[in-house]
Amino acid sequence: MEIVWLEDFMALSEAGHFSRAAERRNITQPAFSRRVRTLEEWVGTPLFNRYTHRIELTNAGEQFKPIAEEVIRLVYLGREQARSAAQSAAETLRFASTHSLSINFFPDWLRVIEERTALDATVSLVADNMAGCERKILQGEAQFLLCHHHPAAATALDPKQFRWIDLGEDMLVPVSVPVSPGEATARHSLPGSLEQPSSYLAYSATSGMGRIVSATQAQDAPPTWLSSVFTSHVATVLMAMARSGRGLAWLPLSLVKPQLDSGELVRAGAAQWDIPIVIRIFRPRLRQSPTVEKFWTFLREVYQAANS
Repeated sequence: MEIVWLEDFMALSEAGHFSRAAERRNITQPAFSRRVRTLEEWVGTPLFNRYTHRIELTNAGEQFKPIAEEVIRLVYLGREQARSAAQSAAETLRFASTHSLSINFFPDWLRVIEERTALDATVSLVADNMAGCERKILQGEAQFLLCHHHPAAATALDPKQFRWIDLGEDMLVPVSVPVSPGEATARHSLPGSLEQPSSYLAYSATSGMGRIVSATQAQDAPPTWLSSVFTSHVATVLMAMARSGRGLAWLPLSLVKPQLDSGELVRAGAAQWDIPIVIRIFRPRLRQSPTVEKFWTFLREVYQAANS
């Protein structure tokens, strides 16, 4: 059995289509299909139902999936721990962060942390969408994941395998350009109507904030009539499109406050459409290197004291 077979299995279970999964894995579809079939032969039972429009997991595949995820994570974690053991004492703290937080939160947050503790380590930051960040920490490529979080939106991080600390609060607010400069009325506003839905700048499915907006809208939010005219997983891109007048978007208040204060953007709806969120940092529950453990202990002490 090879680790690439498990990675192929996960790619197909996420993509639901052989050609898209093969493209993600950067191999030809026939070669990809053969590797999936080889894994099924090794397991001894079909893992995918190929007789539906979207490739779906069989019952056996559903049982196998969490085991495959854990094996992949442990293999990559073991590789990283072996590499760490061979490194010098100077160690790198590796963060995966969603795009918005990598720009608008991480630099100032890290500066404050460094001012309060003698951080004897180099720091590496990779920005990606939420799905990409989850893959990085699941595969051991990152030690920490920094993201926005809402309890209604699921993540791929099992609480039995990961722990977290909440670092702060934010708010997703619907915004639009005004009807005309200086006015408080939004050009694209909520809730829209069946006859004239509002133009909507949406997050893609790989975006963490997209998951949050979708989950809260499906839960108990007031009804809306929206027509999606643009999609991106990057909040700053959606903000640029909103500033150009293309539609309304739910954006972090920490990101759009200057534009709201200046009147360049206005709220596109009442407070009932605001979505409270937290800024959360995750790490694996398995013990990490001494530098990681020291850094985590410091964070826990600071934020527990702040919330007590």
